[in-house]
Amino acid sequence: MTKPIGSRADYRWFLTIPTRWMDNDVFAHVNNVVYYSWFDTTVARFQIDTLGVNPLESEIVGFVVETQCRYFAPTAFPDVITGGLRVARIGNTSVRYELGIFRNDEECASAEGHFVHAYVVKATGKSTPVPEPMREALARYAR
Repeated sequence: MTKPIGSRADYRWFLTIPTRWMDNDVFAHVNNVVYYSWFDTTVARFQIDTLGVNPLESEIVGFVVETQCRYFAPTAFPDVITGGLRVARIGNTSVRYELGIFRNDEECASAEGHFVHAYVVKATGKSTPVPEPMREALARYAR
């Protein structure tokens, strides 16, 4: 059974991202690798804006250990993209972020996927539990 395509209402936090001319490929649509960049940017801004995690200053950071993307409809320059985010699972040392990419004002996602971050102590690279204040903040964005 195929999972239905998500809508904006399925997500809890949003970031607007303009496309760039260089995002288009020879087929005149945004290349698939750019979607992963949008996912990464959405998660990073979410962490900075809502969790207080600054990758340059924080002692604990998330390393991407798993990604996935499903594509439903093309996007192209000069579209304006909205990255939608929800927290799907908060584990002991990891978080699964689910993401939707929305083209212009469309309600249905052009693409959906996920990022799993394993949290580590930046100085050592060793796994660490998700801190309780971060866990509480993440729970507000859970689906």
